[in-house]
This record gives sequence, structure tokens and C-alpha cells, in this order.
Amino acid sequence: MGKKRIVKSGGGSVDAGLKARALSKLPKRKMEKGSLFIESTYNNTRVSLADTKGNVVAWSSCGALGFRGAKKGTPFAAAKVGEVVGDKAKMAGVKSVSVVVKGVGAGRESALRAFVTKGISVSLIKDVTPVPHNGPRPPKPRRV
Repeated sequence: MGKKRIVKSGGGSVDAGLKARALSKLPKRKMEKGSLFIESTYNNTRVSLADTKGNVVAWSSCGALGFRGAKKGTPFAAAKVGEVVGDKAKMAGVKSVSVVVKGVGAGRESALRAFVTKGISVSLIKDVTPVPHNGPRPPKPRRV
């Protein structure tokens, strides 16, 4: 029988190969201004960079960088996504962005902070998280 060998991956770090693959796809279009869309849920964080017309130029997510399971919803994973998209924005020549944040996840702020560290100025931050006015209908009362 013998012992089973179990290889454990590093706890919560970015897979180097996936990060390199994400940065290898260079944006074809050069632009100075753009829009940054951050969608942060409880389970994942997606960040996409679009031009002024709304066409997506670069994007990344926690799952695309190799985070799995509950680690995808952490602020650390969101910060890594923000760094990757910030590097792509630098390659595209972006100087300033307007940011649109959507969702209630833990990565809202950390993704934006990591993106700003790449030296790109933020002109506007807008929160478009959907808020229900009344919510779903409550359940019927229990009959015992």
C-alpha cells in the first residue's frame, strides 16, 4: 500500500503561470482615458477596463488568477486582480479612469486601491450597487 503523497499548494498566493498568462495578452488599442468596472460579490471579484465607448479592453478576475473556493472572495485576491488590470492599463497607455463599483463583496475597495498604486489617476468613483425597494414577497404564515 504505502503512503499517499499529497502535494499542497501555497495558501492563498497567485499562481505565477496564470498571472503571466493574464499579462501576456497585450491590449491592442492605445488610449488615454477609460472606465474601470469593479464587480465584487461574496464569492468573486471581477475587474474590467473599458474605453470611453464602453468596449472592454482588459479584464481579470480572482478565479482567472488561480484562486479557488472561498479564497476568491477575499480582499487579498481582489487586490491581486486590481494589480493585474492596472499593469494592463499601463501597457495600454491609460492615464485616468472613471470607476464604477457594483456589489457588496469584500474586494470592492482593495481592488481599487491596488489599481491606483500603478500610477493611474481616478477622476470619478460611482457606486451602482442594486438596492431593492421592497424585496421579495414574505412567506405565508405557518399553519400548525
